[in-house]
Amino acid sequence: MKRVVIGLSGGVDSSVAAYLLQEQGYEVIGLFMKNWHDDTVTISNECPWLDDSNDAMLVAEKLGIPFQTVDLSEEYKERIVDYMFNEYEKGRTPNPDVLCNREIKFDVFMKIALDLGADYVATGHYCRKGTLEKDGESVYQLLAGVDGNKDQSYFLCQLSQEQLAKSLFPIGELTKPEVREIAMSLDLVTAEKKDSQGLCFIGKVKLPDFLQQQLKPKEGVIVEISNDLDIYKETEQSFASEEEKLAYLSRKIDYKVDLGKIVGKHQGAHYFTKGQRKGLGVGGTIEPLFVIDTDVNENVIYTGQGKAHPGLFKRALFVTNDELHWVREDLAVANGETMEVLARIRYRQALEKATLHKVELGMYVEFENPQSAITEGQFVAWYFEDELLGSGVIS
Repeated sequence: MKRVVIGLSGGVDSSVAAYLLQEQGYEVIGLFMKNWHDDTVTISNECPWLDDSNDAMLVAEKLGIPFQTVDLSEEYKERIVDYMFNEYEKGRTPNPDVLCNREIKFDVFMKIALDLGADYVATGHYCRKGTLEKDGESVYQLLAGVDGNKDQSYFLCQLSQEQLAKSLFPIGELTKPEVREIAMSLDLVTAEKKDSQGLCFIGKVKLPDFLQQQLKPKEGVIVEISNDLDIYKETEQSFASEEEKLAYLSRKIDYKVDLGKIVGKHQGAHYFTKGQRKGLGVGGTIEPLFVIDTDVNENVIYTGQGKAHPGLFKRALFVTNDELHWVREDLAVANGETMEVLARIRYRQALEKATLHKVELGMYVEFENPQSAITEGQFVAWYFEDELLGSGVIS
């Protein structure tokens, strides 16, 4: 019997995943990851991780599998929380869920599991793993989950071949309703439990409250930029090269306060992100205001009216070499080469047609249609059909 350590989160997905592994004949061990215990930032006096670990323990008991809790809060603080504050300070918007998978679940946690003699680590993610033979070697594929509504392959976009080799995703072939049905039939305590919201593992935390602990509030102005500004009217230019054109399409517009009008005040540009509509506290406009850019150095937020504001849209983005990652290293694009793919810049966004252009310093992702709120610090992931090939941090 091969041994599998499953990350039991106290949710329905990992509960059913554990049961399915048992059914497939694996020896299953359940581990709950405690990644946070700073109660000063949880909003309510609920203690979500305690409830979750209790539920995980009850599920393990019901299934008759060994269970223990591992405390990874130190590693989590170093690798996720500090990184997040760092990114926000630079005016970028990180994705803690993607990092949590790369750094915690499939690294720190995986090492603990392998030390326990595990052959594999399993999670309750809605995605699938494929295996190909290529030149006598096994190549692992990260495939979208069958449930298009719940597919979580995007969150695993930073995994490596070594990590995939040791991973199992038991519920990837199922839909969410099927997973709930199995949990109900087994009478699991998690069967009707709501999906967890909020930061990966931190429980019910309001992000601004959380950030305010480290990043001190600092008053600045909110500027509204009109949608008929001259910079948006530039016609098709002629470029000396394809790379020059891509650099132009992915450029960051250099907004200045005198390009628009001051319409309000805010408590810190680093609390806001592109495309954000809530929390601006400015009324009286015909259409709602959206954040089109933030300047953390000058502490200014630039906004525009309506979700069709031209300041929200771009056709291309850039990823630097050191933030470029291929799940399928064997398919990596070489300098000067291009590749037609489907790509997304956020979880649950529909896949969009795009072309990868590899250049000396990194890679451009050029979309067929302009994309709204391309945000620095977030991940772009690219696919061929239902296979995720690689990803990168938007620079």
